[in-house]
Amino acid sequence: MEVIFIRHLPTPGNEKKQYIGRTDEDLSSGAITFFHKNREMYLKNPKETDGESISFYPRAEMIVASPMKRCVQTAELIYPGQKIAAEPELKECDFGRFEGKSYEELKDDPVYIAWLKSGGTLAFPEGEDQETFRRRCVEGIRRWLRKGIEEKKKSMAFVVHGGTIMAALHRLAEGEHDFYDWQTGNGRGFTALAAEDEWQAGVEILREIRELPVR
Repeated sequence: MEVIFIRHLPTPGNEKKQYIGRTDEDLSSGAITFFHKNREMYLKNPKETDGESISFYPRAEMIVASPMKRCVQTAELIYPGQKIAAEPELKECDFGRFEGKSYEELKDDPVYIAWLKSGGTLAFPEGEDQETFRRRCVEGIRRWLRKGIEEKKKSMAFVVHGGTIMAALHRLAEGEHDFYDWQTGNGRGFTALAAEDEWQAGVEILREIRELPVR
């Protein structure tokens, strides 16, 4: 089964480079306009786009999204008219005291400095523990992949958060990788392969991982 991971399009907070986790923002109007513009360009001439955005996404038989508005809205744009299943376990991490703030606002905060020095492994103050966050994301992805394989689906798309994608691929991608190897921009992501025979045998690995093509 082909597995597609897509990070949601930008929100106002993303555009301001803020930590946006539990805040349930809509997509920015600029992001929506940009998406429609580039989709129109792609439909008119698939070989010529502005080179800055993904204007085409792989088709998917099953769509799963974080229930946060930014993910559902992105899924509706990319896969119009298709059923979207919302999965609470795929929500972004709760950034606690860092929520809604930018690096510039936090750079002199001793707690933030300590968090950076830890490589992001410390729990967010008044927020969510990293291990708890990563575990729930992986379990949510695994549960839906098992369901897709059981139902003989050929493709499944997850429209989620950057942190969710990093958590899932850090645990499930074949080979050795760092958590931050899987950072991706808004509207971008990865494709992977979940081999049905392996997953049915309990070998839950994602193989042949590639970045989504930028159009």
